[in-house]
Amino acid sequence: MTVLDVLKERGFIQQLTHEDEMIALFEKEKITFYIGFDPTADSLHVGHFLGMMVMAHMQNAGHRPVCLIGGGTTMVGDPSGKTDMRKMMTQDDIVYNGERFKKQMQRFIDFSNGKALMVNNADWLLKLNYIEFLRDIGAHFSVNRMLTAECFKQRLDRGLSFLEFNYMLMQAYDFLELNRQYNCTMQMGGDDQWSNILAGADLIRRKESKPAYGLTFTLLTTSDGRKMGKTEKGALWLDAEKTSPYTFYQYWRNIDDADVEKCLALLTFMPMDEVRRLGSLKDKEINIAKKILAFEVTKLIHGAEEAEKAQQAAEALFSGAGTLDNVPTVSITPNMIGMKVLDILAATEIVSSKSEGRRLIQQGGLYLGQTKVTDFDLILTDDLFENKSLLIRKGKKNYHRMVVTP
Repeated sequence: MTVLDVLKERGFIQQLTHEDEMIALFEKEKITFYIGFDPTADSLHVGHFLGMMVMAHMQNAGHRPVCLIGGGTTMVGDPSGKTDMRKMMTQDDIVYNGERFKKQMQRFIDFSNGKALMVNNADWLLKLNYIEFLRDIGAHFSVNRMLTAECFKQRLDRGLSFLEFNYMLMQAYDFLELNRQYNCTMQMGGDDQWSNILAGADLIRRKESKPAYGLTFTLLTTSDGRKMGKTEKGALWLDAEKTSPYTFYQYWRNIDDADVEKCLALLTFMPMDEVRRLGSLKDKEINIAKKILAFEVTKLIHGAEEAEKAQQAAEALFSGAGTLDNVPTVSITPNMIGMKVLDILAATEIVSSKSEGRRLIQQGGLYLGQTKVTDFDLILTDDLFENKSLLIRKGKKNYHRMVVTP
């Protein structure tokens, strides 16, 4: 079984080019491939995690990953999957974010002894002569064909800047440059990158008269097509400072039953026989699979110790076992007793705003201990606390602990 078979079995592959050639290639040699990451934030999120799992499977089979940091392309912005133009970033911000990415990737990818490479496309894109680039690369692109690409079509009504229109040429040039420097013969990416990947593979075949291949993997979506990895505070980040291990664990613990098997296959290294067994569990038994999923994914991102702490916190809340020490905790001072609950929740960021707090109360979804909050003007009093600690619940399963400290 080649790694291509593994990726197919686990449900990663959406589209690929020259399939027969690719199958023969994987059967006879090890390749260098790349996946690009535009560092638009100072942390990777769970959408990137899928790409890193693909890289890990490929590296485990002996192939060499190139993690391409988009120091140049980030200054332009990829229109794929976007409804608006991306805000401009400084080069300093891009470099800083790229360094943060590498630290997170090292949990999955072995960069020692050239087993994987991390390169930055700013090294060649920022040095390009525009006229030479247009003559050398632009001559191989048909505007008519580009406008049929999904990444451009969806933006035409809302407005597509010429800056963004260049993105496909730049990404194709990245593939060409990596092919020349590192003999990189395959680009992989999310399914929204299909048009860009095709452009790069075609450019190499035209310019170098050499084979080049593309493969897209599935985007992380729910069974009804919605993007996964969104929390009430935004993206599900891989940085513990941006999304706590407990919150990360709880996200996977609470996914829909229909998504459990898919997530086990894509986001863990568990054998597929066990994935299918766990995915087939029904009714209350599916919670066993969800606990395993939450633990395994949290362990991969944050390590076994943090996964165990998150698991203990969840057990403490839902089954009366374990410890509450690892539940997300905020501190208040004694002089805050006597203030309105909504003001304190907003100040401690347990709710993002007082408006969110009011909506929770209207919907019957805010509890202080066992008491449902029904009054917008409720005052926080000493008698709500037990040993200076108060458990706060938002919705069905989102818990915080509030403690009074001097």
